[in-house]
Amino acid sequence: MSLFFQPHTSTAGLTTQKLPPPPEIPKGLDVTPVFDTFWVFAAERQEVFFRRLAGNKAPWTQNHILQEYKFTNVYRASDRVSQYLIRNVIASGSQSADEIFFRILLFKIFNKIETWELLATKLDEISWASYSFQRYDTVLSKALCQGTTIYSAAYIMPSGGSTDRKHRFHLSLLQRMMHQRLPSKIQKSSTMKQAFELLREYPSIGDFLAYQFLIDLNYSELLNFSEMDFVKAGPGAKDGMKKCFFNCDPARLEDVMRWMVDTQEAQFERVGACFRNLWGRRLHLIDCQNLFCEVDKYARQAHPEFSGLSGRLRIKQRFEPKSNPVQYSYPRKWGINNNVHLYGADWDARVGRLIAAD
Repeated sequence: MSLFFQPHTSTAGLTTQKLPPPPEIPKGLDVTPVFDTFWVFAAERQEVFFRRLAGNKAPWTQNHILQEYKFTNVYRASDRVSQYLIRNVIASGSQSADEIFFRILLFKIFNKIETWELLATKLDEISWASYSFQRYDTVLSKALCQGTTIYSAAYIMPSGGSTDRKHRFHLSLLQRMMHQRLPSKIQKSSTMKQAFELLREYPSIGDFLAYQFLIDLNYSELLNFSEMDFVKAGPGAKDGMKKCFFNCDPARLEDVMRWMVDTQEAQFERVGACFRNLWGRRLHLIDCQNLFCEVDKYARQAHPEFSGLSGRLRIKQRFEPKSNPVQYSYPRKWGINNNVHLYGADWDARVGRLIAAD
């Protein structure tokens, strides 16, 4: 098989030839054409990541859907906001359990780099030790009065039913977590699921947010769970799974995601895609969960004949490349940071030599 990515799809992402069946399909599970697109999409979106990292000029893909619309990275930790969290929020400041937890949750509640930097500029420091509800509220309320958007559009943060401004509810919620010693309880959790359930107990923190927050906490030294320990399908992932499978029991969603991760190499080979993993790190459950969300969006253009649970028909966000490149760094426990500089242009050159010798 050629090491260059050669998708078996048209520019719209539709299958143009019959592919071998997936390996060891779980009993009672029937796949749709979107299932093959899942793997083709993942391989090409990861190629976009590496081409940009190598310093190649746009366009980084010939796929017109990927050119036109915004899709998150295949690996969640490679996204710009996650990278900022790892480098500028987790690594900066006290590494005590309370302070790490406070910074991560404060950042992720708004999930917006500009909001974090606004707080960092207006306050002497961002820390639980010096936290003042009134000071944080004053900064955020003033920003809102000036027309500034303080929450990311990536996902909706519930207001918790509060009739007051939403950010005040969230500041109070974070304060309540700290006063109830949630950082210590989370750190003492014996399983990822147990830590998830602790977060899930708090008002307005549903399955999706609890799982996303947990993954972010796990990037730090506060926790040391494997990303293969536990997964929870969010609304977008459920949409994507409905498009990939004709009949998928809602009670089996997490098991299906584990099957996807376990068979990933065979799946990529089957569709004829050379998938470059993250410097030796295979796709994990969180990455598969996120990929289903992105394939749900991609299929709105590539496979409009398949509907998800939400019934959404359009992709809202257009792709607009950022001018400032990301300096990639991953959780130290993953052991891949020393390899990052070995890829990029050097990888492309080595692949070219292998192709020429093939």
